[in-house]
Amino acid sequence: MSDGLSHNMTALETEGARALPAAKDVAQRFEVQPHPAPASEEAWAKAMDDLSFGAAYSDHMARAIWTRGQGWHSKQVVPFGPLTLSPAAAVLHYGQEIFEGMKAYRHDDGSIWTFRPGYNAARFNASARRMCMPQMEVDDFVGAISALVTEDAKWVPTPFGSSLYLRPVMFASEAFLGVHAAAEYTFLTIATPVGLYFKDGLSPVSIWVSDGFHRAGPGGTGAAKTGGNYAGALLPQEEAADAGFDQVCFLDARENQYLEELGGMNVFVVRSDGSVRTPSLTGTILEGSTRSAIIRLLRDRGTPVFEERIRLADLVEDIKRGEVIEMFACGTAAVVTPIGRLASKDFDLEIPGSALTLSIYNQLVGIQNGHEPDPYHWLYRLV
Repeated sequence: MSDGLSHNMTALETEGARALPAAKDVAQRFEVQPHPAPASEEAWAKAMDDLSFGAAYSDHMARAIWTRGQGWHSKQVVPFGPLTLSPAAAVLHYGQEIFEGMKAYRHDDGSIWTFRPGYNAARFNASARRMCMPQMEVDDFVGAISALVTEDAKWVPTPFGSSLYLRPVMFASEAFLGVHAAAEYTFLTIATPVGLYFKDGLSPVSIWVSDGFHRAGPGGTGAAKTGGNYAGALLPQEEAADAGFDQVCFLDARENQYLEELGGMNVFVVRSDGSVRTPSLTGTILEGSTRSAIIRLLRDRGTPVFEERIRLADLVEDIKRGEVIEMFACGTAAVVTPIGRLASKDFDLEIPGSALTLSIYNQLVGIQNGHEPDPYHWLYRLV
């Protein structure tokens, strides 16, 4: 039985740990078309003052096209703006689409860095394989990020906890109505300056456990970062919000007994003996970069972390007995957030602790912002 301290790297972790070329070298893969009418100083200042998630966008976007027989081409950084898309575009009818979430951080010396871009590139390609879409060279994926952030460096905010959120996306853009993999795909990366994902910062969130809905099933697309997984989570998320909860947690589709993940975040359970549990990767859970980093950080502290199936009924009893003292969720957008309340139609429980959650948040955000050591070489300089 695992002691919770040893860890065999997953395929994504192994692929994501490979050394990357310098940003200035891969950025040259994308030709830059300067914006003829960038945002005014007033509009830029307003966006940088507001920092609401996804409310404003930087001046440019990276773009590339894949066509069957030619591969990837037309790699450019172009002005951000509307797309021209046929009403018959395959993505609108058959949902071939994947995306990633990343951030660019401005350090105290003015330099700009991102976090584990090789991991994001590896997961992007894993999602592409599952959705029968073309994979992208890691150097092209990182080159798109590098070229875009270099061109729009002024959009990377400075307050601690803020960042430029990066959204690489690929979708089937061929116009056809036959049910088969498309012959053309469009890749884009857009950027939005953001502050804290949850307005109340690290205030505990409330979680509703969904009983009648499931995020993904065995053999499905749960391990891919594709829009359909999130679309299916919207109705239960709305129902949870209507009941006064911040987020929804899904159970497994096979037995409807085991924790999987929130609508867009992985979940961790902290026990009174100091050990930590998180749902194991069963093929229905997204393998989060933040999840992976937290497991590494905790184990290197000497904290046992067990990746295992977590039965909801057992978790409820352990919370009642005081054997579970904390829960938290994690993801790129929110980083880490404490869970203070867990409820369903059968129970409603308070979880008061947040000491480990705060500690791991501070360490992880400290690494990302250059305030803590980075012995793992997770940071990658963009500018």
